[in-house]
Amino acid sequence: MIKRLQRKFVVIAAVCLLIVEFAIIGGINGVNIYQTNKNADDLLNIIIENDGRFPEFDPKGMKHDKPQDNSDSASPPESKKPDKHRGFNEETKYQTRYFVVYADSNGEITKVDTGHVAAVSSSQAIEYGKSVLDSGKTSGTSGNYRYKTGDTDKGKIIVFMDCRSDSATKNRFLLVSCAIGAAGYILVCLLIIIFSKRAIRPVVESFEKQKQFITDAGHEIKTPLAIISANTEVLEMVSEPNQWTVSIKNQITRLNGLLKELLSLAKMEEEKPALTMADFNISDAVYDAASPFTTLAETKGKKLTIDVANGLSYHGDEGAIRQLVSILTENAVKYADEDGEIIVKLFTSHSGKETDLEVSNTCKEPPQGDLTKLFDRFYRDDSSRSRSKGEKKGGYGIGLSIAQAIVRSHKSKISCKAENGMMIFTAQLK
Repeated sequence: MIKRLQRKFVVIAAVCLLIVEFAIIGGINGVNIYQTNKNADDLLNIIIENDGRFPEFDPKGMKHDKPQDNSDSASPPESKKPDKHRGFNEETKYQTRYFVVYADSNGEITKVDTGHVAAVSSSQAIEYGKSVLDSGKTSGTSGNYRYKTGDTDKGKIIVFMDCRSDSATKNRFLLVSCAIGAAGYILVCLLIIIFSKRAIRPVVESFEKQKQFITDAGHEIKTPLAIISANTEVLEMVSEPNQWTVSIKNQITRLNGLLKELLSLAKMEEEKPALTMADFNISDAVYDAASPFTTLAETKGKKLTIDVANGLSYHGDEGAIRQLVSILTENAVKYADEDGEIIVKLFTSHSGKETDLEVSNTCKEPPQGDLTKLFDRFYRDDSSRSRSKGEKKGGYGIGLSIAQAIVRSHKSKISCKAENGMMIFTAQLK
């Protein structure tokens, strides 16, 4: 149980850490990608605002007219001063590789400018421009280029900027952040595993004290019970047995049974219960353990059916498995409806890797809520498992807890479900 608690603590901590890691790495990479794209869009806006060229940089924020182009007699429009906070500096116009496509109001390409890029020819620039015009998008990415469109007096201007360097930087940043995050995750997980014992130490100490109390209380209570039992027998020898002495003996028997099951449960929940593991014929074991309850069921007007596949072998503690069958069968006989039916089945699972023990009983009013609580110590559902239904149904409330402990000691699972008017307990023995 302690190892199971430690594993659960480590798994929960590791999952929480993984979620935080994903959030942090995803967040910083998202911000990096957003900022990189924003910087590229800002530069594209500067080029669009200045009719396809970068303006001259003015550290004092003064406007400069672009130099006149000798091939064009018309004076170019005045350059617009870029915002100094958008990453524009003296070297920006020389570091940025871009080309420009111009189109008229009808969407026909009229001119291209590839003088600021070496990887694209004029014909390729035209193809890029047509692709953007046909898509109707105003911004986006096309191949290695990020583009943005703008409107001019003569039509449209489309600026394509080479973003291969930015893409490589983003990919390297993602790779490095993931590598650092993975290394940090592994390191923290190792620390969690190392210090997990210290984290659950208070729970372990509480559990050990609980087990010690159960053991000590069991031995201490045995002596007064033995004395009471002996005194009762003396009273019956001196005088005739009566309802009082009979009631005392019944309660002594009940308390002795409770102590036996408490000690058995404490033993089964130890870190390494003393189980004798060996191969045995589980078919014979289940049949031998369940068949004595046939008479008990008949005396209560119920029918017990045993359906066991022949020749099944299992590696485990035969005595513990027999106790498991007895607990589940007794529980089914006790809580089955009047004139009901109890079915004990043993079969190989569909996967062929497990041997399933299934014990079911008719139950018109199954317990409500979370059925896993039936395996809790001293738990009784008010609707169908309460002693108010009759003294004959009064158990100790720890039988199913012992059954669960037996199954877990064999590293297997036990479950409970209610369907089609039946309560079904299934132990999947691995």
